[in-house]
Amino acid sequence: MAHPTQLGFQDAASPVMEELLHFHDHALMIVFLISALVLYVIIAMVSTKLTNMYILDSQEIEVVWTVLPALILILIALPSLRILYLMDEINDPHLTIKAMGHQWYWSYEYTDYENLSFDSYMIPTQDLAPGQFRLLETDHRMVVPMESPIRILVSAEDVLHSWALPAMGVKMDAVPGRLNQTAFIASRPGVFYGQCSEICGANHSFMPIVVEAVPLSHFEDWSTLMLKDA
Repeated sequence: MAHPTQLGFQDAASPVMEELLHFHDHALMIVFLISALVLYVIIAMVSTKLTNMYILDSQEIEVVWTVLPALILILIALPSLRILYLMDEINDPHLTIKAMGHQWYWSYEYTDYENLSFDSYMIPTQDLAPGQFRLLETDHRMVVPMESPIRILVSAEDVLHSWALPAMGVKMDAVPGRLNQTAFIASRPGVFYGQCSEICGANHSFMPIVVEAVPLSHFEDWSTLMLKDA
């Protein structure tokens, strides 16, 4: 969960998000080094009147400032492509959940069960219990087992939505008439919050996403209870 004055990302709760954080730090360090070099060159050019004929016309320098940026781009592109393919890989999911976007709430269907589905509405501010987060809590959480590959099928019934969960490194567009899929693995137990990340209408900011990752035994107890109440 993000907190006030936080400068970085949320703590990673999945292996893919950990890779994304490492790549972010890797790219940011390269950006800092380039910025420092450019700033030094600007200050040196402004603060001195000295010139050098070998700098004004030098084939070696031209080769360096052409090859070096190419190498830097390769150092950024290769890890980026690796993570891109990791995010697209879905191998033998243990559980499949269909997330359907509506104006303006989410509905979830556990397709591995015969009759396990529910709607997830935001809890109004006046109904919040102590310790709950305004605009983020829902009346029904999407419960998943931790350390298990979870496949999410995302679609929408009316307009464009986007199912986003920053702590898991997941963001998938919900398009009417189209079934997109993504996956994640919750590496630790906890409650993780997200929101619709597509401007979908007047109540766009009032359709939060809450995922609760629990041990497998707790998930089995929860699913049994939900099936009895259905």
